[in-house]
Amino acid sequence: MAVDPHEAVLQELGAQDPGEPFVMLNLLRFVPDGRASYEEYSRRAAVFLRRYGGELLYAGDGDTPLVAEQGQAWDAVLLVRYPSREAFLRMVTDPGYKEITRLRSRALTEAVLQPTTPWTRRAT
Repeated sequence: MAVDPHEAVLQELGAQDPGEPFVMLNLLRFVPDGRASYEEYSRRAAVFLRRYGGELLYAGDGDTPLVAEQGQAWDAVLLVRYPSREAFLRMVTDPGYKEITRLRSRALTEAVLQPTTPWTRRAT
């Protein structure tokens, strides 16, 4: 299962950068006893998040899904706002950040990282 983004996907993300803020949806599934490793990663990653202008908007535990196929429940959900895709890419390529990603990788069996863009307000 996928846990970390591949280089080609990161390059595509950068190529699509409109230079505007976006929110990254994080869906996480932990290995047994992986939460402690992820919490350590989160503590260390907070420094980089602040450095590159990111902001944790929400972090919470997954609960029983109301609408989902079997096996689609997630252990945790995070929403992280970044000032731009370029800022996100600078963060994930920072050598110091790259050193701590092993904590995240070993904590997870599966993850979804999905950039989101706000809906435009339409006149009614």
